[in-house]
Amino acid sequence: MRRGSGTSPRQPPTTLTTSDGSPVEVRRSARRTRTVAAFWEDGTAVVAIPARFTAAQEREWVNRMLAKLHKQGERQTAAGRRRPATDEALAAHAARLSTEYLDGRSVPTSVRWVKNQNSRWGSATPAEGTIRLSDKLRPMPQWVIDYVLLHELAHLLVASHNTAFWKLLEAYPETPRARAFLEGVSFATSRGLAKAGQPAGDAGGDMDPAGSWPGDAD
Repeated sequence: MRRGSGTSPRQPPTTLTTSDGSPVEVRRSARRTRTVAAFWEDGTAVVAIPARFTAAQEREWVNRMLAKLHKQGERQTAAGRRRPATDEALAAHAARLSTEYLDGRSVPTSVRWVKNQNSRWGSATPAEGTIRLSDKLRPMPQWVIDYVLLHELAHLLVASHNTAFWKLLEAYPETPRARAFLEGVSFATSRGLAKAGQPAGDAGGDMDPAGSWPGDAD
C-alpha cells in the first residue's frame, strides 16, 4: 500500500459568517491581554481577541461576541421604534446603555434634554453625575443618539478624551459611523449647508472645566 494513501485530503479553512451572512474577521492583538471586543467595520463583523488565545478559546469567544452583536442589533432596532421623548425615558435608556456597553459602571444622577445647548451635541459634569443632550439630536437616527449618550456616560468614568476614554466606546459597534455622521452634520452646518441652529464645531475638541467639548459630543 502506498504511503499516505489512507489519509483524507486537507480541508480548506472555513469562512466565518454571521447569522445573516455577513463576513467575520478575527483579529489577534498582542496589546490586548484580557479583553475581547466585537464591532462592525465596513459591513464586516470584527472580533478582537488577545494573541495568546488558544484555538478553542477563539472559537468560544467568537461565538459569544457574534451572539452579542446580534442581540445588540435587535435592541437597537427596537430602540429605534421607541425614541426616548421625555427626560425620564432618556434616563431609563441611558441606564440600559450603561448596562449593555459599560457593565453598568456609569450611573448618572440625571439625564435630560436641553434646548439651550447650541454648540455641543451633549455635555456632562462628572463631579455631579449629570448629563445633558441637545434637543437638536431628536430627529437624528437612534444609533447616533445612543452614541452621544454613551459618550457622556463614558465621561462620568473618564473625564478627558484619552486612550482609556476611547477604549470604553469600543464596545459600541456604531461609534465610528456615528462620529462620521456628526462630523458631516457639523461640517454642513458650519458651511451653511444644513438647517441653521444645529450644533456646529470640530468633533473631538478639548474638554472645558465642566466636562464638555465642542463638536460631535462632549
